[in-house]
Amino acid sequence: MRNSGGIVRFVLDNKIHEVDFEKLHLSPTTTVLTYLRGLEGYKGVKEGCSEGDCGACTVVLAELNNRGGLEYKSVDSCLVFLPMIHGKQLITIENLAVTTPEQTQLHPVQTAMISHHGSQCGYCTPGIVMSLFALYKNHQQPSRETVTDAVTGNLCRCTGYRSIIDAALDVCHHPADDHFSAEQEHVLALLGDIASEKTTLDLQGHGQRYLKPFTLEEALLVRSRHPDATIIGGSTDTALLQTKKNIMLAKILDLSAVDAMKFIVEDHRRVSFGAGTSLQELLEYAENRLPYLRDIVAVFGSLQIRNMATLGGNVGTASPIGDLLPLLLVLEAKVRLMKTDFQRDVPLHEFITGYRKTALAPDELITLVWFDKPGDKELIKTYKISKRKDLDISSVSAAMRLTISTDGIISSARLAFGGVAATPKRATRTENYLVGKRWNRVTAMAAAVLLPEEFTPISDARADDAARNIMMKNLLIKFWTETDGNPQTLNVTDYEK
Repeated sequence: MRNSGGIVRFVLDNKIHEVDFEKLHLSPTTTVLTYLRGLEGYKGVKEGCSEGDCGACTVVLAELNNRGGLEYKSVDSCLVFLPMIHGKQLITIENLAVTTPEQTQLHPVQTAMISHHGSQCGYCTPGIVMSLFALYKNHQQPSRETVTDAVTGNLCRCTGYRSIIDAALDVCHHPADDHFSAEQEHVLALLGDIASEKTTLDLQGHGQRYLKPFTLEEALLVRSRHPDATIIGGSTDTALLQTKKNIMLAKILDLSAVDAMKFIVEDHRRVSFGAGTSLQELLEYAENRLPYLRDIVAVFGSLQIRNMATLGGNVGTASPIGDLLPLLLVLEAKVRLMKTDFQRDVPLHEFITGYRKTALAPDELITLVWFDKPGDKELIKTYKISKRKDLDISSVSAAMRLTISTDGIISSARLAFGGVAATPKRATRTENYLVGKRWNRVTAMAAAVLLPEEFTPISDARADDAARNIMMKNLLIKFWTETDGNPQTLNVTDYEK
């Protein structure tokens, strides 16, 4: 493994910008937000929550795609460590307008915000404009749903969203080339120059070490040599240790640039996802193929979070409220673990060994998650209950899968829940009860009564234990109404005592 020293390179203001961590006395985990706020002339980006909830710090990253062009992604700069943008173009609010000695020409998105009166206090406006800019570059004639999803991660307490959405619909339905289109070939050449160097980054300073490989082979080698390193893919969870808990991350292994871990492969038998696949890529793939996956990923964070968060990270955290985990449990997914000279596939229910604990060895990496494709006749649904629809932690999440035989009898059942135990967990006793019975209201109601006996929910800010028990019951009944019965209003008193 060669050492590239302490320099990160990215494109800013249409030229290669170099950050020498040693010379500038910067910590390797300096966030993009903190770095920009320290530069002269880049105060448009704002700090609000420091946890990816408000969107005031939104910037856009442009990176090479597999079609030879640029892909624009809105991200929360408060959660992105500076080395993570190596090899990308960083676009801030200051880059949108074109300023000459004679005049300032606003970007079409900025003009639309003004025309539709989309700003009042202005604190959140730069982040909102950057989200709309990414939308403008990625979508022509987007639906209203696509527009609202683009600003889900931006908090506005003054204007309200109607005028902002109107501005977005207006400008995106009347697109025109902007100066970014004119400069694309130049930017591509700059990014290509950076990408030609595949040397593993090794950044040190302030008692920290930051390792960023670019190939899977190098990643496995780094992992074997540094088993104590904290692994990150998108850092949307790990970064909070620094921004909210002031914990110093002594050593980091950043896998965000390992393209060999970013893939989706589907054949007639199984679906495989590279661990580095972002949740937004997962959502876009699942949209017209895997509705049960689409439904749960669609309410996972915001677009800014999904653009960075990875499947491997969600699995690796083994969180009891990891929204993807109940679904992967009922799909009987397997996790591929690799080290320099060996690989193994571990069923997810064996991989998660306890509260935020896994079977991952100190010299292994999660490289792949795969599952066999369900049959056409299977019933699969995913659910999430939270205090608000978007950008919220689940109180209870669930995934349910039934196979119904031709005579209407349940031949197999898989039910998994999150938020009601120390780990996401299957309801095996209830599953066994369902097998061999007809899928009807009587069966669903009787099975719902069994669920609270299988879990030990706690009371916290999101819900108390009794509420979580009721949620589990109601979700099973909801599953029945959506797959076999007629929707109806059910009261808690309907359950047999």
